[in-house]
Amino acid sequence: MRQKKLKTNKIMKNIFKQIILLVLVASPYIYLYFIWQQLPDRVPTHFNFQGVADAWSGKTFLLFIPTGLSAFIYLIMLALPYIDPKKKISDMGEKYTSLRFVFTVFFSMLSFYLLYVTKAGSIKNMSLLFALIGIMLAVFGNYFQAVRPNYFIGVRTPWTLESEQVWKKTHHLAGRLWMAGGILIILLSFIISNNLALVIVFTSLIAVMALIPIVFSYIEFKKEKKVHNL
Repeated sequence: MRQKKLKTNKIMKNIFKQIILLVLVASPYIYLYFIWQQLPDRVPTHFNFQGVADAWSGKTFLLFIPTGLSAFIYLIMLALPYIDPKKKISDMGEKYTSLRFVFTVFFSMLSFYLLYVTKAGSIKNMSLLFALIGIMLAVFGNYFQAVRPNYFIGVRTPWTLESEQVWKKTHHLAGRLWMAGGILIILLSFIISNNLALVIVFTSLIAVMALIPIVFSYIEFKKEKKVHNL
């Protein structure tokens, strides 16, 4: 009886989590519904470094991008455990559920922001956008060590996929690096007021955060191979 009750509670808990995720996915569509009549027939869909619109589309485009971003991510992450050949994503358990929640929240917030600037017609200050990305990078970095070797999430190089030990070491480093980089991006997004300078700094930091784990994984793999050949 107790086992049956625990199973029922688990099912109800999972249903509740899915409902929350679906509400997050639906929220940008709800926002779009309320601002739809206020939008012109053609809306800005791209902005230059000065935050000035330089490309336009019909407003029905908004039903897919940016509004559909969170729905797309939700469906992709829902499918990943079933298409993962190594079935390692399923082994993450609650960590993966939390990661799905984080990604869905981020892309829902991003959708809200992009709809807001579309309605405004320009981006006067990109600080909020980069701060949002910085938060996402820092939070994602916090989950890196929980990510098991797979073909979809994490630092997927030939060397991390070849060796589970290299995967662990690389993600331990990458997790700390992404958390630090994300926090730094958040701070700089409110310190640097020039949009172009902010884009340059952001791009440079992202390049460093991406390249260091890749190089590190190669070095660690070579070390491991050398030890095995002794």
